[in-house]
Amino acid sequence: MSFPWAKHYAPKNPLMKWMDERLPLPRLVYNAVGAGYPVPRNLNYFWNFGVLAGAALGIQIITGIVLAMHYGATGAGAFDSVEHIMRDVNAGWFLRYAHANGASMFFIVVYIHIFRGLFYGSYKAPREMVWLLGVVIFLLMMATAFMGYVLPWGQMSFWGAQVITGFFSAIPLVGDTIRVWLLGGYAPGEAALNRFFSLHYLLPFVIAAVIILHIWALHIPGSNNPTGVEVKGEQDTVPFHPYYTAKDGFGLGVFLLIFALLVFFAPNSLGHPDNYIPANSLSTPAHIVPEWYFWPFYAILRAFTSDFILPAKLWGVLAMFGSILLLFFLPWLDSSPVRSANYRPVYRTFFWILVVDILILGWCGGSPATPTYVILSQICAAYYFAHFLIIIPMISRAERPRPLPNSITEAVLAKHGGTSPAQTALAAE
Repeated sequence: MSFPWAKHYAPKNPLMKWMDERLPLPRLVYNAVGAGYPVPRNLNYFWNFGVLAGAALGIQIITGIVLAMHYGATGAGAFDSVEHIMRDVNAGWFLRYAHANGASMFFIVVYIHIFRGLFYGSYKAPREMVWLLGVVIFLLMMATAFMGYVLPWGQMSFWGAQVITGFFSAIPLVGDTIRVWLLGGYAPGEAALNRFFSLHYLLPFVIAAVIILHIWALHIPGSNNPTGVEVKGEQDTVPFHPYYTAKDGFGLGVFLLIFALLVFFAPNSLGHPDNYIPANSLSTPAHIVPEWYFWPFYAILRAFTSDFILPAKLWGVLAMFGSILLLFFLPWLDSSPVRSANYRPVYRTFFWILVVDILILGWCGGSPATPTYVILSQICAAYYFAHFLIIIPMISRAERPRPLPNSITEAVLAKHGGTSPAQTALAAE
């Protein structure tokens, strides 16, 4: 989508003009995040979370590079190198806690970003590619986080790698080969550490590259907005700078404040105490769990307990991966022409049911695999798939949405008690 009313970059300084003619980087920045990029005027603070995700990734890359300088990816030295970072490296404790808790903050921000997209229909045409690239980023994040969880080589790291990679062996014919390839052997060891460390270091840069594509795809149709109504003209937009740079700056300040409170006052609250015990292949922890941001998917994995045509273990693996891959098809599962749940009361009700369902799955995934939690996981997993495969397609065909505003400006003025230019002209007649 082109915006004919957008301001165009015209450097006045001779040096900037010379550079712009040979390497138009200033123009690119101006058109991407400056006054040259018009944005819907009604974006709320939920649109801050894209910038916050970028900031979280930046924190992870910077702290990760420094930590890699002191980490030893060996079976005998990995745990001790983490202790060396914590005790002997200048500000090593801060870097390690910032990196570990930064992963949690990254996932919190991205989960909110995803749920915002679900609520406001940001996956609908013409923004399908933005959504698909976002799901790719999410998958890369999960792979990176899993490999990073193994690196401290504590008890939970070792047994988490043993259990999660063990599920690949459920895949017929090629499962065992994939598991051996992932681990570099038949059990987690030094080869697995080297593989995971290499990929954990590389993948954040791959994520950064896909984020560039994500932003590029976003700038073609422009940002969605809380009404879901497309921009009608200049009156519906404001320049990204200074309006949304200021808003994003405030959001970033709140994010960094919460992040600082977590790092300085509760650095181990989101981790597992067993990971401060060196990995021991002869001592199995009483309760093996992944990091908290994997809990909903871990609950889906454990929800299958009986063989039916295929082994239960294979059903669990298929369901776990399917629960994420399902998001790729969401733009076509939801055929409603209305984007925002603000105008879809039935969809909005089921959206909040889905949020509660995923929270319960997370609770079950972090709890012991007792019959009560397994049955609850099975019910919630069944609803999760029914929501996307049955409920959303039915709602999109049967629901009668509320009337949409004619423009973003009309919605903004109505919200704040004003009148649109059309209403003013009508009243004058």
